[in-house]
Amino acid sequence: MSGLKALTARGRSFLASGVAALVCAFVLGEHDLLRIGVLIVSLPLLAAMVVARTRYRLSCARRLDPPRAEVGSEATVTLRLENVTRLPTGLLMIEDTVPYALGARPRFVLDRVESHGIREIDYRVRSDLRGRFGIGPLTIRIADPFGLVELTRSFSISDTLMVTPQVVALPHVRLSGEWTGGGDSRTRSVAAAGDDDIAPREYRQGDDLRRVHWRSTARYGELMVRREEQQWQSRGALLLDTRRYAHRGEGPRSSFEVAVSAAASIGVHLAREGLGLRLVTDQGAEHLTDTGLSWSLLDTLSVVRTSSARSLEYGVNALRQGGGDGLIVAVLGGVDVAQAQALARLRHGNVTGVAVMLDVAGWERPELGQNEEYQAAQAILAGTGWRIVRLPAGTSIASVWPDAAQRGRFTLSGGGS
Repeated sequence: MSGLKALTARGRSFLASGVAALVCAFVLGEHDLLRIGVLIVSLPLLAAMVVARTRYRLSCARRLDPPRAEVGSEATVTLRLENVTRLPTGLLMIEDTVPYALGARPRFVLDRVESHGIREIDYRVRSDLRGRFGIGPLTIRIADPFGLVELTRSFSISDTLMVTPQVVALPHVRLSGEWTGGGDSRTRSVAAAGDDDIAPREYRQGDDLRRVHWRSTARYGELMVRREEQQWQSRGALLLDTRRYAHRGEGPRSSFEVAVSAAASIGVHLAREGLGLRLVTDQGAEHLTDTGLSWSLLDTLSVVRTSSARSLEYGVNALRQGGGDGLIVAVLGGVDVAQAQALARLRHGNVTGVAVMLDVAGWERPELGQNEEYQAAQAILAGTGWRIVRLPAGTSIASVWPDAAQRGRFTLSGGGS
């Protein structure tokens, strides 16, 4: 029945003509006309039967290269179709499903795929918006050589493309004193935390197979390794201000998107320097699958959205409850005096605080410069030892990141020296 429903206008015309010929043959008693009518009716019926079985002949696979693409960069999607039977296919019209943000739906035509033949088709996608985008399923329209039947089939497989925020390389700056351990002295951003931990963890690529803990492997059903002689790990926290109230502008150039990109750049930079990082927003702590890797951070930032919160209360509480952070980097939109005072109390003892403050007023009217509330918030944070990194509209985080090394004085001009 599905094949009959797929009859084209030509196929329905053939069927109607054949039925008419059969009726006339019976009425007139013409045997030759009866044979012609049977032939005309059988053509679309046979085409429908053949096309209806085609759904079992093809297998499909899709590959994304790379599976994560930065905003503004391209990814290549490769479709691999295989004819798994002895019979060749007819005309195939292929359409893959992609979100509007990745561009128009790609369409291709394949004339014929021979027995056990393989075809690979490439197309490119690009997005100026970060996010998690589903690609697929693939839809194939199958037609017979006579154009009598056209049947649509969809594969069930789909893939996910992560479009991550733009990450810029940051210069190395000294955020705290020297940290030594394991015979290797290097600049560390935070105080040391942790000790020997013999608890097993999941196997990661590059781990020594001699460290496999077989008892835990049998218990959990996946390869587990011992955490013996684990080096002390630096810890830090990254606070991202996602309040819609605190940002200005729309689209990729809004202050919120600049803040997300700055947080991603800082997070990747610190993770590459060996920092165990946790992410906190004004909504609270975000779950990262592995604090030592930057991919989890980027995946989380790819889908972060603005919130309706008016204060940083939940974020400040999450930072305070986490504890053990030697470094706190706060990427902030517009903050008032009360919020600046709450943040200021987080920096105590040997904790290093870096406040990346977006001059959100500049996203609306650059000629106005800093307002008094913005300057007052900077003064409060700088007065308690926070290092101020001012990020005006149109400025790259890489050009102002060296200010994170300066503990100096705060002036009303907004600079740290």
